[in-house]
Amino acid sequence: MTSNLYPHLLSLGRIGSMELRNRIAVTAMGVSLSEPDGTVGERLIAYHEEQARGGAGLIISGVAGVAWPIGAVAINQTAISDDRFLPGLTRLCERVHQHGAKIAAQLHHGGLVAGFSHAAFGHPLWAPAYPPPPKGNFTDYFLMEELAPLAGMKMPAIKVLEKVDIDLVVEQFGAAARRAKAAGFDGIEIHAGHGYLLSSFISPSTNSRTDEYGGSLENRARLALDVLKAVRAAVGPDFPVWVKVDTREVGKPNGITPDLAKEFARMVEANGADAITATTYHETGDGKLHSESHTPHVPGWNLEATAALRSAVSIPVLGSGRVEPEVADRAIGKGELDFVAMGRKLLADPFLPAKLTAGEPDKVRPCIYCYTCISAIYMGGVARCAVNPRLGFEYMPEPQATQPRHIAVVGGGPGGMESARRLAALGHRVTLIERSDRLGGTLRFASLAYEANERILDWLRREVEEAAITVRLGTEATPALLRQLGVDEVIVATGAVRGMPAISGNDLPHVFSGDDMRKMMFGESSEALKRKTGLFTRLATKVGAATGATANLALVRKATHAWMPLGERVVIIGGELVGLELAEFLGERGRTVTVIEEAPRLGKGLTLVRRMRLLAELAEHGTKLHGGASGIAIEPEAVRFTDATGSERAIAADTVIVAKGAEGDLTLANELESSGFTVHAIGDATGVGYIEGAMRGAAEAVERISA
Repeated sequence: MTSNLYPHLLSLGRIGSMELRNRIAVTAMGVSLSEPDGTVGERLIAYHEEQARGGAGLIISGVAGVAWPIGAVAINQTAISDDRFLPGLTRLCERVHQHGAKIAAQLHHGGLVAGFSHAAFGHPLWAPAYPPPPKGNFTDYFLMEELAPLAGMKMPAIKVLEKVDIDLVVEQFGAAARRAKAAGFDGIEIHAGHGYLLSSFISPSTNSRTDEYGGSLENRARLALDVLKAVRAAVGPDFPVWVKVDTREVGKPNGITPDLAKEFARMVEANGADAITATTYHETGDGKLHSESHTPHVPGWNLEATAALRSAVSIPVLGSGRVEPEVADRAIGKGELDFVAMGRKLLADPFLPAKLTAGEPDKVRPCIYCYTCISAIYMGGVARCAVNPRLGFEYMPEPQATQPRHIAVVGGGPGGMESARRLAALGHRVTLIERSDRLGGTLRFASLAYEANERILDWLRREVEEAAITVRLGTEATPALLRQLGVDEVIVATGAVRGMPAISGNDLPHVFSGDDMRKMMFGESSEALKRKTGLFTRLATKVGAATGATANLALVRKATHAWMPLGERVVIIGGELVGLELAEFLGERGRTVTVIEEAPRLGKGLTLVRRMRLLAELAEHGTKLHGGASGIAIEPEAVRFTDATGSERAIAADTVIVAKGAEGDLTLANELESSGFTVHAIGDATGVGYIEGAMRGAAEAVERISA
């Protein structure tokens, strides 16, 4: 069955001689799943095979190094620089083709961005000229423990290319194209974006040459176009070849502009390309911009620039950048682009195309745009996904249905719901027990603070609803109850405990813990909490009187409580994930917010790219951030502390929220185990791991039970 919900997105497409079953492409991503020596092994093959099974029309396998190990940008990068890499590349193509998808090789040379090539092998960075210094240093956003591996690293040398080097690069791209065709790839994407070697020649920001490769765009584009010609000569006139082009370089002085990109795109078309992939680059020294270009936080961020580039050429254009399926369908229908290349969405759920085709968009496991995937690569690891623990482990056998057993899952947060739905899918009888009156756990709170989390919350609830799972809300899991139910094994996913740390003044009436906040937001107020919220009803009355709104006090109270009963000036003690997302939430609702953190750098628990964006946006919106604080003391009208410079500070506060003190809690797990049950504790119960920890723990527990 084919869905008519997305008539354009799911229609047949064509790039040159290559026909595709739909307009959904897996965008090229460096996921670091090849082998350390550059060969393609089972891990990368299984990763792409899963995407082919999932229904993608085209898979673009990322960053195949034409000069590897020179120009390498990450560990475990695919190499295509020698014939010895052909066997693995061939197996990859054969496995993808078994499932009806087409696959293209992205040919790549890292140039100025080849930090791994320097760090691992001592190679200089290949460049058209010495680049200008960056505007900033994005390592300012690293936590101290993340900086430790960088200690002692030297700045790489720059190799300014001479004519003989340029000729070698052209030759290497041509030879790599010959290998790609021989291996069975259906097409080739030449990477001329993202600050890599070809892009660095095109951009006036990094190319200050005065010879035939510098100056005018015609000269700066010469290397990229010579590469295109060499690739075309190597594969013949009927083999699909296209180029990945920066539509702009966000925040980069004298960088690529949309007009320059359109002019270059016309050159690419005139020199025989069958299509263009539109992308975006950025000033790397500006932390926030890492999520404002090729991997954007703003939905559809690149669509306008993609449409402008599409208007300049007659060949197909592939666009990307947090584009939802319905938005993609409309854009294709309007001729603003021809294909949508998805990255993060297909990491979260490689079966997205098949589910859309079946008319089941609600079954797609949603990406929550937390940047776990790309941050893992930035930190020198392999790609991971917070909501899809199978990413990178597709080569491992999945748990199989065994003799059905009765499994109790205690805790209705993300770990519990994910465990329950996985167990039910394997045919087990599942009872999901939740103490409160609804499912969600701390994910309900996280969804209010960060909207994207609501996607996975809603998805998990639907999955549980639609599965054969017995859900018992408002129920305390006890050994007696579990014996009565006759369960065989128990998964405990009860989350962390969040006590109040020993901070002077923590018992004052305007001080709230994280648990207080959750209860307040979800109507679970204790008598003590009701007394605290009463203070803010009185505060609302004072605000109304001061503004002459005495006749509308009920309205003032209602508005205040709609924003949560908190004062105007809020101090949050704790600058990790929860504290910062809460600061963002309250700042957007008109509060004046200050965050105080004892660690020297804020943002622990946030992935690097998400952290860079959130810290920058908090500062932009006036939130005061104080790391390295000591001697914190809460007073009736202020919070006092010593800042990182040794100065005494006092921040006026109507409300103080202590967003720290969370720790794992194995009390129930230990009690059940001592009562004779086989217990699997997961998620925050074992130590705070947030959504990724909950989802990964669920998968591992179900695997243990199935084994």
